[in-house]
Amino acid sequence: MIAPETLSRLEFDRLLTEIASHAHSEGSMELIHAFSPTCDLAALRDKAGRIAEIRNLRRFGISLSLGAFEDIRSSLDRLKPAGAFLTPQELLPFIPVLDIFSAIARQFAPRDDIPLLKTLEPQLKGFPEILEPLTASIDHDGSIMDSASSFLRETRRAKRTLASRIRKKIEEIIRDSGIEIFLQDDFITQRSGRWVIPVRMDSKGMVKGVVHDVSSSGETAFMEPLEIIPFVNELENLAAEEKAEEIRILRQLSSWIREDAPELAASFETLLVLDTLNSIALFAEEFELEPATLNEDGELRLVEARHPLLLMMQKRGMLPRVEPLALQLGGKSGTDSVMVITGPNAGGKTIALKTAGMLSLMALCGLPVPAGPRSTFPLLDTLLVDIGDEQSIEQSHSTFSAHAARITTILGQAGLRSLVLLDELGAGTEPLQGAAIACGVLRELQQQGSMVIATTHLSEIIGFVHRSPGMINAGMEFDDDSFTPLYRLIVGEPGQSHAVEIARRFGMPERVIAFARQMLGNAGSEFASLLTELRRRRSELENSRHELERREARLAERDTELRLRAAEVDRIRREAAEKAWGDAKELISTTRRRMNELLEELKREKRSDIVEKLRRAESELTEQLKPQLVRPELSALETVSPGNTVHVRTLGCDGVVLSVDARSGKARVRAGRMELDVPLAELARPQTKSEAGGKKPPAVSWRTNIAESEQRELKLIGMRVEQALAELESFISHAAAAGFREVRVIHGIGTGRLRDAVREELERHPLVETHRPGEPHEGRNGATVVTIRT
Repeated sequence: MIAPETLSRLEFDRLLTEIASHAHSEGSMELIHAFSPTCDLAALRDKAGRIAEIRNLRRFGISLSLGAFEDIRSSLDRLKPAGAFLTPQELLPFIPVLDIFSAIARQFAPRDDIPLLKTLEPQLKGFPEILEPLTASIDHDGSIMDSASSFLRETRRAKRTLASRIRKKIEEIIRDSGIEIFLQDDFITQRSGRWVIPVRMDSKGMVKGVVHDVSSSGETAFMEPLEIIPFVNELENLAAEEKAEEIRILRQLSSWIREDAPELAASFETLLVLDTLNSIALFAEEFELEPATLNEDGELRLVEARHPLLLMMQKRGMLPRVEPLALQLGGKSGTDSVMVITGPNAGGKTIALKTAGMLSLMALCGLPVPAGPRSTFPLLDTLLVDIGDEQSIEQSHSTFSAHAARITTILGQAGLRSLVLLDELGAGTEPLQGAAIACGVLRELQQQGSMVIATTHLSEIIGFVHRSPGMINAGMEFDDDSFTPLYRLIVGEPGQSHAVEIARRFGMPERVIAFARQMLGNAGSEFASLLTELRRRRSELENSRHELERREARLAERDTELRLRAAEVDRIRREAAEKAWGDAKELISTTRRRMNELLEELKREKRSDIVEKLRRAESELTEQLKPQLVRPELSALETVSPGNTVHVRTLGCDGVVLSVDARSGKARVRAGRMELDVPLAELARPQTKSEAGGKKPPAVSWRTNIAESEQRELKLIGMRVEQALAELESFISHAAAAGFREVRVIHGIGTGRLRDAVREELERHPLVETHRPGEPHEGRNGATVVTIRT
């Protein structure tokens, strides 16, 4: 149990006030101010999870459908007695509440990313059977509208018509009876619900009527003409009927609300919870807070922690910057459980103390915290603080006695799951005795298993902490050159008060400073010098570490840059290879068509000039391909003999020489299942294993691949005719080069256009001997079996 006094000392109420400023109703604000720490881990995780779900919705640009609303619980209580009904002003607050019920119910229904919000009981739902008549009956100003009932609408219409007749009748009376000269003024008004005209007091006997009122000056009598009295009486009857109908409407509306009052009250509680969660989420978004991680190991770890009240001051321009705090206490890993912070006045010691306390309270209330995601907070039974001066004239308490009384209470309440915060420990009395008592208090709290963070100016405590296992010194960093505090906590290194330097900086006479240094003696000077030297060395190590981190960052950037450059080079190579492949494929396709035409012409005409044309075409093709295909790294052959293994440059693969024709300068070479005549200049030494095992560059990936040429089927289904015929040409040429006797072309049936075009092309192709439709096992008329000419 954490006492309200502790919350007050840590200014937790100021934080809650800031959160409550985001709420939409007084009831939500009261609920926020009632927040208190708890050890129910499951409840805390549910609350934090719901806040996280609202924040996730906001990241998608979705805000909860909340608006300003009033507390309806007191009105529901007034409706409990049978026959009770609410006034229009009391019914009006129900409309925005019911509107919000419906809007949030519609907003939540289709979503599956807010499971925790959907577990709030009862879930909000619309009450259209109440909202619709309320909206039709009560206006925004709290009046009952004509649309509340047809009888009310007709009654009010009759009233307006009769009032208009009365006004016209009075105007006729004034005009026709000649009483205009007796009037004090020319207006018509009402007194006590009666229609009257202002008549001069000395002339009231000249006008037939009833006096209903007299002006404050006594000079004007407000008289109702006798002729309109029946009309006014009728108007009053209509007003009474209107009033009765309004009461009937209010009773009806109230009875409908009374029927669902328990469900409405429960739903309103859910709405208050949603509004408080939304307020927390808005506050967390405003200050970029992180969800608090809780543990049952008794570990307090703060990383990049900042006091929320200081963040609020920074946001409002009152502070330039808030220094982050980092510390660690407790846990199962044998971490120190007692930390004593020393340092100069106004150096941030108490702020560090309050930051640890405030963030622990926030975590135990399920609130996000201004700290890094690696921070973790223990579940606490008690949070005990001694911060501030409680000296009292009435109770005869000095500063020291007030602290002593408070610490005595703390020692009686502390235990295993306690966090104790002690400010200015040992102050207010003689330093040596104060330090001795402080050391005893720290030792007692440590033995009780409590986590302790204390601040002090007494150097005697530093030595005790240094010698005691499980305790650690910490200090607030100080700039020795400018004698100004830096507000950064350095764990493991005690701080100095720097009282003499600060006094000197604020204009203390030099002779006083010199005497003070003399009074400190050598021991004090040596201790101060030692701490200064330790800080200097730590600063040097920190600078070295930062320089190493900068170098590592530069190396990482350089490595990333090189990787990007390598990727760019690889991309350029791939694009070049793809372009080369396209160009080569187009060239080969064109050349093959031309050679097939020449072969067909040769068969028909047996002309010798056709052979010469073929040789020229072969030479042209060789010359066009040579810049892409010649590999300078392949050594030329001096002599070629049958049986030699050679590398065929134009094919990009190795083969075996079958015969050599020296007169024509060609050799017969077998490469895979192909035999072809190759110019001797295109033969080179065979590739070594390392060369052959390496991956061929993409630029020559167009070369005949024996594995590909063993495919005996071509699928053209889904292609256009032009594309299919180009693929067919390449396929027939590869099949003939591979020595296949029979292949199959699958074109499907469809409209028959592709099938007819394929068979027409096969009919005139010089390398095709015959072709036929497929057998049942070959695809019937959806395929064509082709016999290659040998």
